[in-house]
Amino acid sequence: MSTSKLNRVTLSAPLDRGGGDTITELVVMKPTVGALRGLQLAMVQMQDVNALAKLLPRITQPPLATEEVFALDPADFAALANIVSLFFMTQAQLNMVLIDHQPD
Repeated sequence: MSTSKLNRVTLSAPLDRGGGDTITELVVMKPTVGALRGLQLAMVQMQDVNALAKLLPRITQPPLATEEVFALDPADFAALANIVSLFFMTQAQLNMVLIDHQPD
């Protein structure tokens, strides 16, 4: 899946980085196998908080610090976790998800 609006999350609770720098939107990139190094794939797919706290800093733009992942609003974390889940779907599975979420 290429970077598209599906890979973007507008944070409902922006993150303040200090110095007037605030993160209001994140782009999530598809992880490479290298980005998954040291993680248990099953835990990532089950949206384990600790596993995603290690992965998200590797695949977000701007890059999040681990502490920032833990400071996310739960709804924002869930949105990011759901995007990560999409990366582990086959194209056929992804097409089914996209069809199911088309407006009537």
